[in-house]
Amino acid sequence: MKMEKAILLAAVALVLGWGLAATDDPVKIGFVDVEQVLAVTEGGKAAREELERKSREAQGRLAPLVEQLEAMQKEHQSKRFVMSEDAVRAMELDMIELQNRYKSKGEQEEGQFKIDQQRLLGPLVEKLETVLDEVGRENNFSVIMRADDPSFIYKREALDITDLVIKNFNRKG
Repeated sequence: MKMEKAILLAAVALVLGWGLAATDDPVKIGFVDVEQVLAVTEGGKAAREELERKSREAQGRLAPLVEQLEAMQKEHQSKRFVMSEDAVRAMELDMIELQNRYKSKGEQEEGQFKIDQQRLLGPLVEKLETVLDEVGRENNFSVIMRADDPSFIYKREALDITDLVIKNFNRKG
């Protein structure tokens, strides 16, 4: 898989090099840390705080089920040798039912969290794409790539334009 990415990256660089060699413009490459931009901009901070709040609320809604399940498991451990087989089986079925409710509720909360995440981060990502396009055009970049791409083994720190993108992102309001 890594070899395929490396070959693909080399092919893109080769095609980009040929295409840019046909012009007199020098090749200018920039890297941007998208996660950092979204984490430190005003809109990104607000979105992160809102998502953290929603995550805490979801954990709070799941906590009673966890507590109930733990209590049932303790009771099962302490009483299984003194209870009848039917009572043990009934308790085990109750625990399975509670585990299923917890799993279902957890999946529901996770689905809602993903919706909230898209609602909060989607507009920021669209704005970031616009800002990156503007920064690329205004500063004559040939290409701007994600700094967190694992296929890059080395990149010069001087090519990192994250701070420039953050400044433009915040300026756009």
